[in-house]
Amino acid sequence: MNSVLTTSDEILASARTLITSGGYNGFSYADIAKVVGIRKASIHHHFPSKVDLVRTLVIRYRQDAEVGIAALEQDAPDPLELLKTYAGHWAKCIEDASRPFCVCALLASELPALPPEIAGEVKAFFRFLSTWLTSVMERGSREGALSLSSQPRVEAEAFMASVHGAMLSARAYGTPEVFPAILAPTLQRLSPTVAQ
Repeated sequence: MNSVLTTSDEILASARTLITSGGYNGFSYADIAKVVGIRKASIHHHFPSKVDLVRTLVIRYRQDAEVGIAALEQDAPDPLELLKTYAGHWAKCIEDASRPFCVCALLASELPALPPEIAGEVKAFFRFLSTWLTSVMERGSREGALSLSSQPRVEAEAFMASVHGAMLSARAYGTPEVFPAILAPTLQRLSPTVAQ
């Protein structure tokens, strides 16, 4: 399959990289123009405002996550394996620096200062992720594949917080190994073989 990036795709990719390294207020259209090699007016043609650009980025990010999660569900239907594979995806991204931080997690840390249109999309991303993780926890509990100590919704939120917190710690320490080290006890606790 031949995938050619459009100018719009290049602008979005550049914005994602810039957000991941400096946050929402840490870049301008001038920065993107420099990276992509186009004029600022060209960026405005595709995305009239920074709000339009980042909102589109977050929507696409969620859509990509939805596609990725659907594929993950097909490849690893066992609930514990799903959680391990999801965590493993982020461990690999952090290790090879291809996606060292979830763009929505980073934007969530800036939520009070974000324009409402972007804040709404960031919240939608977390609702999607929470709903999926809750369904995994419910299924795992029902099938005996996961050992839950709290309600599935609480376990889902705790797991999501562990993943994003581990990302933050790995970033703070500049050590990718911190990520799997933090998640290992959480995954072990959820394993039914560890249950009493």
